[in-house]
Amino acid sequence: MYPGTHAASQPDKLAVIRPATGESLTYAQLNARSNQLAHLLYDKGLRRGDHVAYYLENCLTIFEVLWACQRSGLYYTPINFHLAAGEAAYIVDNCDAQVLVASAQVEGSAELGRLATRCSLKLAVGGDIEGFDSFEQAIADKPGTNLAAELLGGMMIYSSGTTGRPKGIKRALSDAPVAEGVPSFMGLVAMYGLDASTMYLSPAPMYHAAPLGWTSATAQAGGTVVMMDRFDPENALQLIERHKITHSQWVPTMFIRMLRLDPEIRAKYDLSSHRYAIHAAAPCPVEVKRQMIDWWGPVIEEYYSSTEGAGMSMISSEQWLAHPGSVGRSISNPLHICDDEGHELPFGEPGMIYGETPTGAGFFYHKDEDKTLGSSHPIHPEWRTVGDIGYLDEDGFLYLTDRKAFMIISGGVNIYPQQIEDALALHPKLADVAVIGAPNADLGEEVKAVVQPAPGIAPSEELAAEIQSFVAEKLGKHLTPRSVDFVDELPRLPTGKLAKGVLRDKYWAEHSATTATTTTASKG
Repeated sequence: MYPGTHAASQPDKLAVIRPATGESLTYAQLNARSNQLAHLLYDKGLRRGDHVAYYLENCLTIFEVLWACQRSGLYYTPINFHLAAGEAAYIVDNCDAQVLVASAQVEGSAELGRLATRCSLKLAVGGDIEGFDSFEQAIADKPGTNLAAELLGGMMIYSSGTTGRPKGIKRALSDAPVAEGVPSFMGLVAMYGLDASTMYLSPAPMYHAAPLGWTSATAQAGGTVVMMDRFDPENALQLIERHKITHSQWVPTMFIRMLRLDPEIRAKYDLSSHRYAIHAAAPCPVEVKRQMIDWWGPVIEEYYSSTEGAGMSMISSEQWLAHPGSVGRSISNPLHICDDEGHELPFGEPGMIYGETPTGAGFFYHKDEDKTLGSSHPIHPEWRTVGDIGYLDEDGFLYLTDRKAFMIISGGVNIYPQQIEDALALHPKLADVAVIGAPNADLGEEVKAVVQPAPGIAPSEELAAEIQSFVAEKLGKHLTPRSVDFVDELPRLPTGKLAKGVLRDKYWAEHSATTATTTTASKG
């Protein structure tokens, strides 16, 4: 189940559509062009386990690169094209890439090429880049037929780096036949009923694990991917109606932005083709998800996992309504909630979440043995964690509390900022909010809300007090932010993930609220 299979059975079927430009790839084209690149890479000496990196905006070439690697036994690493060239160069060097594919439309590509001195082949897409060969010219004379021996490759994603330097998340390559499909992607095919009739909307950047996984699974099933250049709430609704989308994958910030559309716009589009609207990557505030189910119906599905694959849970709309706030039950091996010493905790008590991984099948962090060892359970090394905190109820449903790295210890009390952020998520006067632990001479840390006001709303001491009162009424005084700072914009990644580590570090480095643009209101 890969492009070659579908190129033989449905050559003219569209594999990928890019609505922003009107471009598309049929399965025949995707199969031939990925084969041409596979032959080029082989001729340049790349063999199983070698590495290719790409620095591309959402464009069709991404699919050609990943399928060339997927059928050649190569690792491929996508690089966030919003990263500056120096940050991108660290990843290219760290992953040992021998080949770099970059876009002339991405500002840092030329500089990245100069810094990526270990890459023996550099290919430019969408125009000329100094020091690069043309992608089109390089593959032009290569055959569109399969390599003599096809081997499964795999992706090696780098963490977002919100809590430190990005780390490469790596797994051993599978020995399964290429025609059977990538096992992890085929799991998505089975779980969510992907097939040749699937129309999958991808609203996220294609350097992130989830969109790569879902689009690859759609291609393995013979469906069609509709790839947005960037998320826009109304455009997403338009595309669902226009392409009769059956499957989609979102993050909670996208739900929030769609919910904030004018009710007339929300009601304007026919979304009846939708069978699965899947979300993950970050906890979804309860009220946000409840409103989405009210609007879209019981098509909202959620899973909890990670790029590392340390356990996985799933939950349907019906299950969630019975267990609001949960991210589901494990679909494979049990999940374990443990204290700092590794002892399992009773139902309802939050602790570190560990997932069981079969011996030899787990992930490791590339060139970082200490971090790899640090992700293992102190008693059961086959249990792995990515640092998330949560608890299980008596029915085995998992609830996320926060990341260990973001827990606030204020006056000796553990406070999880996610709960406060969730309470403020749909506040009509706020566009975005982050809650962090900021320095406090008496308490060690204090709960601080850093707020981006909604358009047309001015920062003020009155608004700060209103936010504090709102939280106190919903959650109680002990969770109420002692201070509120206003900023023009919070540091969110294009995936929707809040770069909370970056935000928090500013306060601790300066020991003052100098990054806030306006008023700070203190609660005594």
